[in-house]
Amino acid sequence: MTQRRKFFKDSLKAGVGFALFSGILSKAKAGTMNSVKSPYTISLAEWSLRDWLNSGKISNLDFPETTRKVFDIHAVEYVSSFFKGQETDANYLRELKSRSDGAGVQNVLIMVDMWGQDGALASPEESVRRAAAQNHHKWIDAAKYLGCHAIRVNASGYGNASYRDALGYFADGLAKLTEYGASNQISVIVENHGGYSSNGRWLADVIRQVNSNYCGTLPDFGNFRTDLETGNFYDPYIGVAELMPYAKGVSAKSMGFDHHGQDTTIDFKRMMNIVAAFNFEGYVGIEWGGGLGMPMDAEAAVKATKQLILDSI
Repeated sequence: MTQRRKFFKDSLKAGVGFALFSGILSKAKAGTMNSVKSPYTISLAEWSLRDWLNSGKISNLDFPETTRKVFDIHAVEYVSSFFKGQETDANYLRELKSRSDGAGVQNVLIMVDMWGQDGALASPEESVRRAAAQNHHKWIDAAKYLGCHAIRVNASGYGNASYRDALGYFADGLAKLTEYGASNQISVIVENHGGYSSNGRWLADVIRQVNSNYCGTLPDFGNFRTDLETGNFYDPYIGVAELMPYAKGVSAKSMGFDHHGQDTTIDFKRMMNIVAAFNFEGYVGIEWGGGLGMPMDAEAAVKATKQLILDSI
C-alpha cells in the first residue's frame, strides 16, 4: 500500500479525512495535480461487449482473444451471467484459462451480479447473508483458478432498511465472504452500483467496518445514482475520492461522446487526476455503458474510451 493511500485511510478512521478531499478535488478540477502518476494497466470489462455476447457474435470463451485482437488490450474483467452456469465446470474453466493464456491476456476479476440466484449479502436476515456468502464461494474458486485477483459483488437485498441498518447488514455479509476470499488470496471488492452503495461515504464506511486487506472498492466513474425513482445523484467526483483509498481496481465507465471525443457525462481528465492523487496501482477497466439512442457500436465505443483514458493521464 502506498504511503499516501495509508495516510487517507488512517485519516478517515480518525474522522478527519473528508475535509482533506477538498484540496484534491479542487486540484483535479483545475488540472493542477502534481503527484507522480502510479503505473496501471488498462483492462476491458466484459459488459462493454454485452451486445456481441447476447447476440452470439462471440462467447465468454472468445472474450480474451477478442479483447487482444480487436482492442489491443491484454487484461479482461468477466461478468458472471456470461458464464451461463458453467462457473463450476472444471472443463469449461480449463478451456477459458487455456484460451486467455494462449492469447496473452491476464484475467483480472469476475463481476458477480447473480444475487437473485446466489442470495443477498445485505439481507436483513443473518441466515440469508450466511447462505449468500457460502453461495458466492464458487465465484472465488473460479477466480482463483483463472488467475484473477478479485471478484466484484453488490450491496443487495437490504430492502427498505435504514442507512445505518443496511450498512451493518452488508458489512456482516461482506465480512463473511471476505473471510473465504482471504483464505484463497482473492479479494472481494464492491462497486458503487445503485442505492446506498452509490453513496461514497456509506460504501467507504462498509469497507472500514469489514477491515480486511482482502476487501476493497471498485470505484465506477458513472454509477452514482442513489435513487432510480427520483434520479438523485451523489457527486461522482466526491464519491470516487471517498472510495479511492480502498480501491483494488477502477471502472472507467463511458456513456457517450461529443464531437471532440470527450465523454458527455464525466470529465475523464478530472477523474484520472483523482485516481492519480491516490497513487493507484492496478487495473483501470474500460466499461462502455452507453447504447440506447447512441449512434456508436461497441467496437468504436471501447476504442474511443481507451483513447480518452490515454489522453487523460
